[in-house]
Amino acid sequence: MKDKKARAPDATRRKILEAAFAEFYKNGFQGGSLNHIVETAGTTKGALFHHFSGGKQELGYAVVEEIIGPLLEQRWLDAVKDSNDPVSDLKKAFRLYVKTDIKSGSFLQGCPLNNMAQEMSPLDEGFRQRIDNLYATWRRSNTAALLAGMKTGKVRKDIVPQNVAALVVAAQMGIWGTGKSSRSAELMTQAGEAVCGYLDSLRP
Repeated sequence: MKDKKARAPDATRRKILEAAFAEFYKNGFQGGSLNHIVETAGTTKGALFHHFSGGKQELGYAVVEEIIGPLLEQRWLDAVKDSNDPVSDLKKAFRLYVKTDIKSGSFLQGCPLNNMAQEMSPLDEGFRQRIDNLYATWRRSNTAALLAGMKTGKVRKDIVPQNVAALVVAAQMGIWGTGKSSRSAELMTQAGEAVCGYLDSLRP
């Protein structure tokens, strides 16, 4: 019984975070409603401020670090973790998640990390730093994978891994931004295939 009681606050906090992520993803951080968040989470504003005493800003920071960060890791960092053929693994990830997000319809809302970056990085240094840290981690992950691919002979040795990694991350931002703004699954798919074609050019 004690363990169950001890876990209850953590479960409430997680419900608030998940509800906040959904609300901010749909309506943006500034347009997101705390009332909607607590209603979706099945809790109260008192509980929200108990877990996030800094209010909406602290909640937004936590969403970036605890929801968006792990989502980034699951999708894009794990895709090339311990990879010796990053070209194949990156192409697989791009094609998989373009297809997945088109099928679910979430491509119409764009990339949650890119959305937050576009909206909040110019306005709030705390958001900017947290978002920039995630992008930097993403670039380092791709750089390490490309270096490993160069060692195994799966990637050309004349590339600059850091430059390619930066371009690949920027391409993801552009593809999902294109999907969101155009609302065209066809255009998003075309952009994804163009990136895959570029990745093929990295082979020896």
